[in-house]
Amino acid sequence: MDLLRNIKVFADGAVTRQVPELIAKHKVSGFTTNPTLMAKEGIRDYQGFAKELLSVVGGRPVSFEVFADDLEEMRRQAMTLAGWGDNVYVKIPITNTQGESTAGLVKSLSASGVKLNVTAVFTPEQIRGLARCFDTGTPAVVSIFAGRIADAGIDPSSIIQGALDQFKAQPHVEVLWASVREIFNVVNAATVGCHIVTVPIAMLDKLSSLGKDLTEFSLDTVKMFRTDALASKLSL
Repeated sequence: MDLLRNIKVFADGAVTRQVPELIAKHKVSGFTTNPTLMAKEGIRDYQGFAKELLSVVGGRPVSFEVFADDLEEMRRQAMTLAGWGDNVYVKIPITNTQGESTAGLVKSLSASGVKLNVTAVFTPEQIRGLARCFDTGTPAVVSIFAGRIADAGIDPSSIIQGALDQFKAQPHVEVLWASVREIFNVVNAATVGCHIVTVPIAMLDKLSSLGKDLTEFSLDTVKMFRTDALASKLSL
C-alpha cells in the first residue's frame, strides 16, 4: 500500500526466532519491547535476551526499557542499556509510578548522547513538557499510546498531530504511534503523518490485507466458514 511508504513499521514483541522472517516478509524497520511483553514470554535474563535480539536485527533500531522506579536507578539502567549497542534506544517512561516527571532525566540522558524512546506518553501536557528535553545531536523517539487513548473514548489523532507540530523543528525527534489495536490503526498513523508505528508481532501478517479488494475479501471469508464447517463435520 502506497500509504505505508511514508511510515516505518516496527515490530513490538519479545521474541528472537521470528526476527529474520519479520524483516524479510514484512520489511520491518525496527523493534520495540517492554517488561510486560518480556514477562509474557517468560524472559528472566534481560541481557541474554537483548544480546540475542541485537545479533539478528541487522543494525536496525531496538528499544529496550528500564524497569526501575527511582530516577537515579533509571539513569544507571539507561546507561547500561545504551552500552549494549549503537542501535539501542533506551525506553524511559514519561513518569515513574508516583507520577513524578522524568523530563529532567530525559534531558540529562539526551545531552549525554543516549538515544531515547520516551514511552507511555498520553497527554498534550506531557508532550509539551518534552519540548526542550532532547539534545539536537541525539536521535529520540516519543511513543504516544494511541490505542490506549482510544480505549478511553478519545480520538488520538489530534494528540499525535499536536506532537508532530511540537517537534516539527526538531527532525532528530520522531513520533511513534504505539498500542495498535487493529490494522486500520496503521492507516491512521500513516495518514496523520506519524514517523513510526509499532505493530504487535501477532498482527503483522494482517498487513498483507491492506488495500485488498473487498469483494475478494468477502469471498475468502465465506470460503473460510465453509472449510471450517466441513472440518468440524457439522450436521443439522
